[in-house]
Amino acid sequence: MTSGPLTVMLVAAEASGDALGAGLARALRARLGADKVRFVGVGGAKMALEGVQSPFDIAQLSILGIVESLKAYPRAMARLKDTLALAAREKPDVAVLIDSWGFNIRLAKALRKQDPGLPLVKYVAPQVWAYRAGRAKDLAGAVDLLLSIQPMDRPFFDAVNLPSVFVGNSALAHDFSQADPARLRAAIGAGPGEPILLVLPGSRPSEIERVMPPFEDAVRRLKAERPDLHVVVPVASTVADAVKARVAAWPFRAHLIEDDAAKDDAMTAGTVALACSGTVTTELALAGCPMVVGYRTGAVTYWLLKRLFKPRWVTLFNLAADDTVAPELLQDACTGEALAVEVARRLDDPELRVRQTAAQNAALIRMGRGMPDPSEAAASALLDFLKGRGRAV
Repeated sequence: MTSGPLTVMLVAAEASGDALGAGLARALRARLGADKVRFVGVGGAKMALEGVQSPFDIAQLSILGIVESLKAYPRAMARLKDTLALAAREKPDVAVLIDSWGFNIRLAKALRKQDPGLPLVKYVAPQVWAYRAGRAKDLAGAVDLLLSIQPMDRPFFDAVNLPSVFVGNSALAHDFSQADPARLRAAIGAGPGEPILLVLPGSRPSEIERVMPPFEDAVRRLKAERPDLHVVVPVASTVADAVKARVAAWPFRAHLIEDDAAKDDAMTAGTVALACSGTVTTELALAGCPMVVGYRTGAVTYWLLKRLFKPRWVTLFNLAADDTVAPELLQDACTGEALAVEVARRLDDPELRVRQTAAQNAALIRMGRGMPDPSEAAASALLDFLKGRGRAV
């Protein structure tokens, strides 16, 4: 390894990974100094702000579902070659591959073949505690270190001799202290007592395609019965254009939000949220917003997951609570009518909202709320790892 600035390659293929990569980059720069570290790799808008100039739009890799993955395979392999070329050109001191199992496990193996001496770190483990435990062995053969965000990961990776460090879930460190619900209400013209429905349809193109239609149907039903209902749609950068196009066709006004600070305002102001399963459910819980969770994927993918997936729930705080804190309407159950019924129950029952918010808070504590900043922990673990390999940092 060189004695100059530390060159860190960060690779994130989805919006949630983009946020993790940006947080890690900020923590490393703060720790080492701006002139002692540089970043290269693949990411989205948040990582771009930290200096990662991605060679392509990561929306091309935000793929979920078996059929969708097969269709996108040639495109993903082309982007894999682009990423390998970037590594060959920039010669990083370490590569950190963030979440996105399908793309990053292939990338790890290809990087190992291209540059056997390059240290490889996986940030976020595959959910082997839930299904496909064999992935632990696969990962152990491909990378040198795992930065884990779930406490239940470690036994699976200890069993295959992959060193791992539990750094915590960055979603739990989301700081809402500067959020201002009154600012959001003023921005959308909502009075103090008027209800606000947040609609969060996902961050992948396939989610917009499959989840948005029942969400739209639910919102139409709710709006027809509640003309004073304010509809707010915080949108991920990876799907912003697609969401804007759909919302523009709605027969009523909805407020699209792209700014991160305004999204925080919205989450703290929301009366109820209708949310696609994913990281955003944890963020909503941290903001104190009760929610209804919906999800749809391809029929073949769902059939396989039903047979492979062991837990009863998909929402992390439901798993932590071992209870249905927030209702989950998945696949065929995810209809506009069913979603509207569950959202309406919460809009109309303040006591139910209070109970659900309290249960969400209790589950967050079980998940590790209050731990040190995960980005700082990840930076420390990465630097310790590099020192152990002889890199002066």
